[in-house]
Amino acid sequence: MLTALFMAVLDVFIVNVAAPTIGSELHATGAGLQLVIAGYAITYSVLLITGARLGDRLGHGRVHLAGLALFTAASLACGLAQGTTELIVFRLVQGAGAALMIPQVLSIIQRTFTGEARVRALGVYSAVLALGAAAGQIVGGVLVSADLFGTGWRPVFLVNVPVGAVLLALGGKVLPPGGGAGRERARALDVPGLVLLGASVSLLTVPLVLGQAEGWPLWSWLSLAAAVVLFASFCGHESRLGRRGGAPLIAPRVLRHPGMSLAVRRILAVMSVNAGFLFTLTLHVQGGLGYSALRAGLSFAPTAVVFGAVSLTWRRWPAAWQRRLAPAGFALAAAGVAGVGLAFRGGGDGGAALYASYAGVGVGLALAFGPTFTGALATVRPEDAADASGLLATVTQLGQLMGVAAFGTLFLNRLESLGVLGAYTSAEAFSSSAWALAGTAAAGVVSGLVLRRR
Repeated sequence: MLTALFMAVLDVFIVNVAAPTIGSELHATGAGLQLVIAGYAITYSVLLITGARLGDRLGHGRVHLAGLALFTAASLACGLAQGTTELIVFRLVQGAGAALMIPQVLSIIQRTFTGEARVRALGVYSAVLALGAAAGQIVGGVLVSADLFGTGWRPVFLVNVPVGAVLLALGGKVLPPGGGAGRERARALDVPGLVLLGASVSLLTVPLVLGQAEGWPLWSWLSLAAAVVLFASFCGHESRLGRRGGAPLIAPRVLRHPGMSLAVRRILAVMSVNAGFLFTLTLHVQGGLGYSALRAGLSFAPTAVVFGAVSLTWRRWPAAWQRRLAPAGFALAAAGVAGVGLAFRGGGDGGAALYASYAGVGVGLALAFGPTFTGALATVRPEDAADASGLLATVTQLGQLMGVAAFGTLFLNRLESLGVLGAYTSAEAFSSSAWALAGTAAAGVVSGLVLRRR
């Protein structure tokens, strides 16, 4: 199941370094290429909570395998697509498959493990989740540069097919249909809540994805305002349904769980920084410095390796340190991102200081994310596992999408204002983004300190 998780998270980012090749071969417009990249994240984030509820209702193992089958088939279709429209549609379907299979991973962990075993499982889960984000850039660069059998960008999707087939064969044998869920609580689907949430998330994400390319027209601002109104309506509906004894998409007691609201804000911050950093760095090294897809992908190796190592070991560090890890991680991530921006200034290639900064970003993000995610879920009651997993998985995806949209827009606007594209102007644009990313990470330090005082 963790392999399926890694594959799904990988596909959020693997297309970044393949984007220039896709755009050239399929003659994609800028808006079309953005939808190829972000269409997956849109359906993924919109349907995650529904996927969690369906697992709770129909059995986590069964729904996980159904989502895996849909994801694998859509990956094959993406790899064989002959036009931009086809690719966008299949990416949307691929995201829907991921939304079905990924919430079941957390739910099965929550319902299968207890005590220290659950903490260890959640720690590995959080490591795989964010490591996949960094590794996506590396794997994408390697596959595009390899140009296997002259297929260009297509292996970034086709690589999922054999992996998915193997996982389906294994999952059918080792996962019980209910996935350990216990079918005693088959709650009804909250269809009005699903419609309100889906509409609000869609109205938020579409302008964030297309606003920059379209010049932020009036419809994009109206869409963002409507998203706020519909989300407020969703919250009111969920509250009323809970008071009437119904089954809201997210149980109110999950939101009231100690530390959950702070965990949501901190996960939004860390995933926004993670995604924004990877996206803007890709734009700079490929567009400004002229790196190949392979070199661009390998640029992320120090961050990915260090992130994975820290994510798997932080629980073994001295107990006296544990409560300080998240704020320290945010502070280190802020320093690391600022260091990367400084290393690239003037249009240079960074030098030795760049790799130390990359490592700082990896360590900082791992410490900010791992303890936050694990702490929020470690004490959630098994019967609330589906709600909690859907909530945090949705927050993770929204954080990534918001990071790409916000910091990517800042980079592109700054680059446009500087005029001719070159190493120097790209470095200036990246520097502006890096300082904004560092500021966001620094804000995470404050939330971590608030949590520590509580």
